[in-house]
Amino acid sequence: MMKAVGLSEFGGPENFSIVETAKPIAGEGEILIKAVACGINRADTLQRKGKYPPPPGASTTLGLEMAGVVEAVGPNATKFAVGDRVGALLAGGGYAEYATVSEDHAMAIPPTLTWEQGAAIPEVWLTAFQLLHLVGDMQKGDFVLVHAGASGVGTAAIQLIVAAGGTAIATVGSEAKIEAAKKYGAVAAFNRHDGPWADSVKAATDGKGVNLILDCVASNYWEQNSDVLAMDARWVVFGLMSGPNVDGDLLGRILRKRIRITGTTLRARKPEYKANLVARFAAEALPLIGNGTMKSVIDKTFPLADVGDAHRLMETNTTIGKVLLIVDAAAAASSL
Repeated sequence: MMKAVGLSEFGGPENFSIVETAKPIAGEGEILIKAVACGINRADTLQRKGKYPPPPGASTTLGLEMAGVVEAVGPNATKFAVGDRVGALLAGGGYAEYATVSEDHAMAIPPTLTWEQGAAIPEVWLTAFQLLHLVGDMQKGDFVLVHAGASGVGTAAIQLIVAAGGTAIATVGSEAKIEAAKKYGAVAAFNRHDGPWADSVKAATDGKGVNLILDCVASNYWEQNSDVLAMDARWVVFGLMSGPNVDGDLLGRILRKRIRITGTTLRARKPEYKANLVARFAAEALPLIGNGTMKSVIDKTFPLADVGDAHRLMETNTTIGKVLLIVDAAAAASSL
């Protein structure tokens, strides 16, 4: 048996509790991970409310990423050995002491990183890498606009843009978040509460417009997005924080500028897609995190039992970077 976060019913964080449940067993091509820390993501808050069900066959326990030690190796799993430090991208099951995952969806945590830094990698960095390189076709020299630029995905994306030779611009929700976005490489960042930002973004590109937008906001930003995009630009939608509906001449703007809009998610992708993403990220980006060129940004950590407070903090929209749950406090402390 193991401890995990249970959800008595859909709704608020008060419905969480720590429960005893069966410890999973590593299957064909899988590894069993003993968790040290796991990440909180916006998708988790939606699942808690009943608005984002797990894919068929995935664990109903919340949690899309974790870092820990390989406890056991399933049949025909050869990439990792018992005792290896790994981070894993999960379809569910991360808020627990143990989880199983395909070995192809795990990566070795560089020895230079703490457990907390390792747990802050899988979901946000793989999402950001996917948005830029597998979906957004980012090119060296591109201007890239990142919405929610001080979030976990945002701070990761900004650093990846700089590493790939692009110029990052961000929209954020506070003055502190402006400073955070700039700290991690954005040449300019604009507070959405100060009013329209389109003219400021265009000025930051010397009037050229941006070549790529990473958009988790959607509805409220469609007019300004289409205004700041350059000809033949790409617009990647990966969230709907302000809703899905658009009322206006969006199609006309797409046609006039030859804009390419792509919607993307990660959780429900095919295993082969995730395996390719993990392999590319581990080869191209993870070494830069390991040597300190890029950094995981962590806002706050909570014990697993305080998962409700972690969700409440996430929903204030005040965080900069990741919110984490510490599953094994002794192991986490040993790596600091």
